[in-house]
Formats: sequence, C-alpha cells, structure tokens
Amino acid sequence: MTDTTMAAPAQPVVTTRRMLTFLCMVFGMFMAILDIQIVSASLSEIQAGLGASSDEIPWVQTSYLIAEVIMIPLSGYLSRMLSTRWMFAISAGGFTAMSFMCATATTINEMILWRTLQGFLGGGMIPTVFATAYLIFPREKFSIVSPVIGLVATLAPTIGPTLGGYLTDFMSWHWLFLINVIPGVFVTIAAVTLIDFDEPDMSLLDKFDWTGFAAMAVFLGSLEYVLEEGTNDDWFQSEHIVLFSVLSGAAALLFFYRAFTVDEPVADLRAFGNKNFAMGSLFSFVMGIGLYGLTYLYPVYLSGIRGYTALQIGETMFVSGLAMFLTAPVAGRLMSVLDPRVMMGIGFGGFALGTYLVTGLTQDWDFYELLLPQILRGCSLMLCMVPINNIALGMLPPQMIKNASGLFNLTRNLGGAVGLALINSFLTERRAFHYERLAESVNGAREPVQETMSMLTQAYAPLGDTAPTAALNAVKGMVTEQAFIMSFIDMFMLLTLLFVCLLAAIFFVEKPNLAGGGGGGH
Repeated sequence: MTDTTMAAPAQPVVTTRRMLTFLCMVFGMFMAILDIQIVSASLSEIQAGLGASSDEIPWVQTSYLIAEVIMIPLSGYLSRMLSTRWMFAISAGGFTAMSFMCATATTINEMILWRTLQGFLGGGMIPTVFATAYLIFPREKFSIVSPVIGLVATLAPTIGPTLGGYLTDFMSWHWLFLINVIPGVFVTIAAVTLIDFDEPDMSLLDKFDWTGFAAMAVFLGSLEYVLEEGTNDDWFQSEHIVLFSVLSGAAALLFFYRAFTVDEPVADLRAFGNKNFAMGSLFSFVMGIGLYGLTYLYPVYLSGIRGYTALQIGETMFVSGLAMFLTAPVAGRLMSVLDPRVMMGIGFGGFALGTYLVTGLTQDWDFYELLLPQILRGCSLMLCMVPINNIALGMLPPQMIKNASGLFNLTRNLGGAVGLALINSFLTERRAFHYERLAESVNGAREPVQETMSMLTQAYAPLGDTAPTAALNAVKGMVTEQAFIMSFIDMFMLLTLLFVCLLAAIFFVEKPNLAGGGGGGH
C-alpha cells in the first residue's frame, strides 16, 4: 500500500456522525477507567455488605486489575479479528452486564468472579478508543481529539474516589456498579449502530496463538498480583509472592519467544522499534506512577494524619480533576502552536514543582496548603498526556496502531501498579528509619523530653496512676506521626527527582511531523 492510498481516506471532512460515534466510545472508556478507582473509597462498606474478611476484600480491586491488564494488550488482535464495531460492542455490553451482576453479588466469591469478568471485558474499550482516535481522524484534528482522550484517561481515576464516596454516602455501595448500567446500554447500542470504521478479519481466528495468549495471561496476571499484594505479604518472605514471581518470569520468557517467532502474535511488539513510540511508552509508564501514585498518597496523608473521611478526601482532591478539565482545551490549542516536546517539558516541570512544594509538608496541611500542588498536578498531567499520546501513536502507520494502542495503554497501567508497590515499600521502610532516628533523640535524659513528659502527665492527671503511661503513649504517637510525615516528604522528593529526569529524556524524542505522513485515515 502506497502513501497515497493510505492518505486518501483522511481527506474528507470529519462528519458529525463520526464525531458522535467517537464521543460515545470515549464515554465507554471513561466508565471502564473510572471503575478502577470508584470502589477504592468504599471497600469497607462493600466488605460489610458481603460479610467478607479483611484478607478477602482487596480482591475486589485486584481481580479487576489483573483481568484488565490481560485484556488491554490482547485488544488490538481482537479488534482486527472482530472489527472495531463488534470488539467495542462486546466489551461495552459485557462490562455493563457484569456491572449489574456486581451490584447483585451477595458473597465475596460472587463479587470477585463478576469483577474479574468486568475488568476483562471493560479493558477492551480503553485501547480501542485510543486506536480509533488515531485511525479515523486526519492529523490536523489531533489537537481536538487528543485532549479528549487524555482528559478521560487522567480525569477518571482522579475523580473515581470522590464519586465513589458520594454514591456510597448518599445511596449505597450497590450504586458504584448500577451507575454503569443505563449509560452502558446506551454505549453498546451506539457501538452496534454507529461504528463502521473497518471490517472483521475472521481468518485471524485460525492463526490465534493460544500458547502465546496463555503465556501473556500468566505473565501479566502474576506480575500484577505480585505488585498488588507484595507489600502486604512482605514480598519474598511470602511463598505466594515467590511462586507468582517465578511463574511471571517463566511465562514472560515464553511470551517474548512467541511474540518474535509466530506469524500473528497476540501482542505485536514491533511498535517498540519506533523510537518515538518507545519513548512515549516510557513517559506513559512514569505518568502512570505519577497519576496513580498521587491519587494514593494524598488520601493516605489526609486520612492518616488529618483524620478526613472518604467524602472529605474526595472533595479535597477534586481540585486536580477541575484543573485537568479546564486545562484540556488549552492543551489542545497549544498542540497546534507548540513543539510537543516543549509541552512535555512544561508538563514535567510543573509536575516536579507540584511534588517539590509538598516536601514542606506538616501535620497541619489541609485543603489550602494542598491547593497549589494539586492545581499544578492537574494542569501538568494534561499538558503531558496530550503530546505523549501524539508522539507515541500519532506517527505510526495505520496497520500498527491497534496493536500499539494496547501496548501503550498497558505501560500506563503497569506504571501505576509498579509505582504503588514501590511507594508502599518506600513509605514503610522510610517510616521505620525515621522512627528509629527520632526515638534515639527522644530519651528521658534530655530536658525537652522531661518537660514534655511532665506537661503531658499533668494533662492526664485525671487518669490517676495510669497518667505517666498515657503521657508516654502520647509521646510515642507524636514520634510515629512525625516519622510518617517525614517518609511522605522523602517520597515527594523522590517523585520530584523522577520527573526532573524525564525532562532530560525529552532530548531523545524526535520532533513528530503531525502535518502529514501516514496514519490519520483508515
């Protein structure tokens, strides 16, 4: 196929039907990404409703994430085989049906089953939308469609806990899932009736690499399990973590072997041969750390130190979502006038500044102290994600985009999983380190300590003989709290350095020519 034949379909003006179809698909993707985080603030209510144990309830999240991370790279192959219409319709319809089943679950085992299927089916919508954006629109329209998908990919996980908190507080946890049903039916019908971008190629069914798929499922599923559960299980002190680590490593070797030796691999890795796609995927991985890491860190601080409820945390963090929403049209406009590498530089720099500001954290920080860092975070995420999407996917030839979209989205999810695992481990280790250092200086021989103990003992005098013990426990609590805060400061400094390093990595990105070339049509 020559450049002329590839470019020809991109010439017609984008129709209203095509734009409406794309927006319906984007809404489906929004539901799928939102569902990753929407239950995170309400796990205790789900646990009570299902009578689950504290060991079982995390699987409501873990099962969804494991299933989703398996589907995302597979979606490209399935989309080529079934066509965009039927791939998206099956994903949306299945996600909707499983959402309803989650709401009807009465036991934890039922919930885990339905959440697994919900994650697997819903995961197909996310990369399909990314691929569609770069296949059905000419390149001069990328400055419009890129902010839309960038906004959804970053806004959904940010507002998820907020929306989940509201739904649970004002209705019940069942509505975390029921909220998907009516919109899901609408999106499914829209997919069947409106999508007409391509035709199925059922010959790919005969070439489907079942061995490669099984290897990929074990590799990614085991890796996600290790990252999700490693911190809680003390990593390699747990037999389960060791077992799944070995399984993941062995399956990875088989998966990569199959990917480079079979005619039609389930996940075509050739896109990584494109320098800009590889760099874009690296940036997406690190942005996953920043996106999901801060969505986790702020609530841990606000609940652990400030004693905020889930609803208060959601209201405090809504600032980031609002900043993203307001920055989206600005990012789209900047795409048409600025070098994407400059935009990324501004975004990475803003993100680094936002995390650096939090290194002044104290136990008294609340909404107003976190306001500017959250605004910087929201604005910077949008300024980064839009050019990253274009650099990674915008320059690929059309025939590579469907598979590449799955790989690109996988990097963001894995970045989030790796980031959360490392953040948890880092916080635990630094908290223990700072506690030991502080405990060394808090001893009875020092005059300030004696004065504090005396003051607290007097304050607890009504407790009688237990007043000294209560005073000692209060001092321990102060030390624990300060160690906790100092570990957070270390974490935010580490994130600052990470994004400063990304600034240097921009120099390895080639300037994309979005004005012409392959892609943009189908």
